[in-house]
Amino acid sequence: MMPTHYTPVSAEEAVAVIRTGDKIFIHSAAAAPQVLVQALVARADELREVEIYQLHTEGYAPYAEPQFEHSFHVKSLFTGANVRQAIQDGRADFVPIFLSDIPRLFRRGVVQLDAALLQVSPPDAHGYCTLGVSVDTSLAAAQTAKLLIAEINPNMPRTNGDGNIHISKFHKVVEVDYPMHQLILPPPDEVETRIGNYIANLVEDGATIQMGIGAIPNAALAAMEGHRELGVHTEMFSDGILSLFEKGVITNQHKVRHRNHIVTGFLVGSQRLYDFVNANPIVRVLDIQYVNDTAIIRQNPKATAINSAIEVDLSGQVCADSIGTRIYSGVGGQLDFVRGSALSEGGKPIIALPSVTNKGISRITCMLKPGAGVVTTRAHVHYIVTEYGVANLFGKSIRERAKALIDIAHPDHRERLAKEAAEVWHVHV
Repeated sequence: MMPTHYTPVSAEEAVAVIRTGDKIFIHSAAAAPQVLVQALVARADELREVEIYQLHTEGYAPYAEPQFEHSFHVKSLFTGANVRQAIQDGRADFVPIFLSDIPRLFRRGVVQLDAALLQVSPPDAHGYCTLGVSVDTSLAAAQTAKLLIAEINPNMPRTNGDGNIHISKFHKVVEVDYPMHQLILPPPDEVETRIGNYIANLVEDGATIQMGIGAIPNAALAAMEGHRELGVHTEMFSDGILSLFEKGVITNQHKVRHRNHIVTGFLVGSQRLYDFVNANPIVRVLDIQYVNDTAIIRQNPKATAINSAIEVDLSGQVCADSIGTRIYSGVGGQLDFVRGSALSEGGKPIIALPSVTNKGISRITCMLKPGAGVVTTRAHVHYIVTEYGVANLFGKSIRERAKALIDIAHPDHRERLAKEAAEVWHVHV
C-alpha cells in the first residue's frame, strides 16, 4: 500500500531543487501556483536561463518582467496578458502549436521537463490529490517531469477525471491557503448580445457544444435557455453553463462519448463555478490530448463549436492568435474543434466576432494583416457570425464568400470592402 502521509516544507525549500538551465512547467490558468512562483523568482540572482513552459496563466507572472530576463525565459504555448509584453519585447518566445499536441511535446520527449510546479487539492483518505481546475496539458507535464513540486491548497476543487496524482509522487509539498483566482466578466453589451442570439439560433436541440470564455460565449449561452437536451464537450468552460445546467437545458443525454457527463480540459470563473465542480460526479476534467481529439469530438451528435477571432479576410481565413505580428493568444484548440464539429453528424463550426474593433476598424478585412496567423484556414471555415448576421462559407467560392462576409461587415466599411474585393481578389460583389 502506498503511504498517504507527507511532510510539508517551505516554498523556499521546495524550489531550492531548481537549477540553472532547468526546463520547468507551470500549472495552467487558475491553477498557477502563486506561492511557488514567488519563491522561484526570489532565487533570480542565483539562477540563469531557466526555461518556463506554460499556457495561459491567471495572476501575476513576475518571472516575465524585464529585470529577470537573464534568469528566466518563458516559452509560451498559449499567451495570456501576463506575458504578452515580454513576447513583444523579445524577452519571451511564443510556440505555435495545437492545444491537443502539447501533451505530445512532453510525452514524446521533444521537451524534457526537469520540474513541474503544480497546485493541487488535498489528498483524500487514499492519498490521492487532483489537478483540480486544470488537467489540460498539465497532466502530461506531471507525468513526465523529473521532479513534481506541489502546493496543496484546500481551496482547490477536487475534480473527477484524469487528474488524480498520489501524494507519494510529489518530491516537495508546500501547504498553502489562498482563494482560487476568480474571473468575473461584465454582462454582455448590445453587440455581444446580438451576436449571442445569432449563435443560439444556429445551435440545435440535442447538440453537443464547445465554447470558449468571454462575453460572446456567455451571451450565446444566455440565449440558449429555451433549448433542450444540450450536451457539453469542451476544452474549457466558465460560469455561462451553470444557469443552463440548473434549468435542465444541459442534460448530456444524447452524447455518444461520456453520456450524462460534462467533459472539459480546464475551467476558470467564479467561486460559484468552483463550488459546482468540486467533487461533482457529473463533471469530468480530462487530458486535453483526448478532449481535443477530432476523432472523439466528431462522435458526439451535432457537435457545435463556438470560437472567436481577431479578424477574418474575404476568402475566409481566420486569424485568432495575433494582431499582425503581435502575439495576442495562441492557436489553442480552435481548429481541433472546428474540424471535429465539421465531421460530426449535423455538426456546426462557428467563428464569432464583433464587426469592428473598439476604434472602429473593420474586423472583416480584404486581407489579413502582414504576419497575422491563420488559425482556421479557409478550407476549414464554415459559419462566421457578427452582430449583422451569419455567413455560411462552406462550399462557397471566393466571390460568394466575399459577398457573404461583406453583408455581415459593419455598414460603414461595406463599400470599401467591395472595392477592395474587386481590386485584390478580382471579384465583383
